[in-house]
Amino acid sequence: MVPIGVHIDGADPLAEATSRGADAVQFFLGDPQGWKGPVIPGDPGAVREAFTRAGVDAYVHAPYVINVATTNNRIRIPSRKLLAQQLEASASIGAKALIVHGGHVTSGVDPTEGYANWRKVMERVDRPIPLLIENTAGGTNAMARTLDAIGHLWDAVMAGAQDGDGEIGFCLDTCHAYSAGLDLADVVDKVKAITGRVDLVHCNNSRDKFASGRDRHANLTSGTIDPELILGVVRAAGAPAMCETPDDDGALAGDVRWLRDHLPAG
Repeated sequence: MVPIGVHIDGADPLAEATSRGADAVQFFLGDPQGWKGPVIPGDPGAVREAFTRAGVDAYVHAPYVINVATTNNRIRIPSRKLLAQQLEASASIGAKALIVHGGHVTSGVDPTEGYANWRKVMERVDRPIPLLIENTAGGTNAMARTLDAIGHLWDAVMAGAQDGDGEIGFCLDTCHAYSAGLDLADVVDKVKAITGRVDLVHCNNSRDKFASGRDRHANLTSGTIDPELILGVVRAAGAPAMCETPDDDGALAGDVRWLRDHLPAG
């Protein structure tokens, strides 16, 4: 069975992950809506050792404010700096990867400029651990919403990658894909045809209808997505599944148990 993880916002992600029976955990290193540098919860070596001893894989999600695609220098340049800091800090605690959103350009800007900016990031930012680019739910000028956009983005980042750099991978969010109007029945095959890989699945149901463009997660059996489609994505991807679902009344632990109960059938 693939590793099953949870996204945790608390101060002790390892303890909260193990209390929910998870094999992996995703968390932020600081304020996800802020521009301050990463905050490591303790001595990096001790944090890394604790995760290793517990047998739990750590993943870090980059702050939402990062947008390396934009042509606005006041956002792009700080975004590039913060992304580099997040990669370095994540590597210091032994994280498996850093996940970052594809970003967007503003209305009236040619999307090719956004892809060119992504290429520059690949050329200029060291990647001591894999950087996983995540698909997004909405935005007509988003870099990673549609399959065509993901294709252009992937061409750009591959062109900018240098031999010996850390890997570039892909994180497929089921809620985002559904909200973007992508058919979950074959989305893994279509993404892999572009990227050759899916490294992590953000395993979420949606509170909104298909192609809504809205990013509101629901627990795995309580949203508008047929739960069997979510299972199909995880099986086809063969990658760790990370639940970023609500935790009301222990629902997050329930999602972990539900996946464990149903994935072996596939």
